[in-house]
Amino acid sequence: MTPSQSESARLDAQMAFLMEADRLKAITRATRNHDGRFENSAEHSWHLALFALVLGEHAPEGISVERVIRMLLIHDLVEIDAGDVPFFGEVDEAAKTAEETAAAERLFGMLPQAQGADLLALWHEFEANETPDARFAKSLDRFQPPNLNLASGGGSWDDYNVTHDVFEARMGPKIRHGAPALWDWLAPRVKAFFSRR
Repeated sequence: MTPSQSESARLDAQMAFLMEADRLKAITRATRNHDGRFENSAEHSWHLALFALVLGEHAPEGISVERVIRMLLIHDLVEIDAGDVPFFGEVDEAAKTAEETAAAERLFGMLPQAQGADLLALWHEFEANETPDARFAKSLDRFQPPNLNLASGGGSWDDYNVTHDVFEARMGPKIRHGAPALWDWLAPRVKAFFSRR
């Protein structure tokens, strides 16, 4: 059966968005994979979605793992236009927020209107970090990199001269906020890693 003209236009828009999303594979992050290679943002998004699927049982009560996975699959698409900002790097927060918001509007604006509006709203929810789903998703986004740093023998902690005190002060509250059980598991492992240095 041949798609109607409106169905074909919808599919054209969706495919244009998906092909634009492929550019996320070219965005290099500061975090290294377990083998020492720098992670790209598409790998990061996929890995976080898998983290949510596997670790959802450790989320605070009432979390929708399906919604968290959706957030994590789209949360870094804005890096296609705005690039990645290392967590321990220096950045003008207001300028970065404006750049990422413009990127989100452009990218999700490529989709059919209702679908694009739904994903843009989900992206804004993640960024605001106020709902339980967003808090868990945002905490997973902060939980994954230190685990990669542990697996790679230091990774971006070495690159940015991060100490245990700096890690705990800057990263601890962000993980603990939405995933306290995961922080309780991670904190002693990070402490032991830094104590051996």
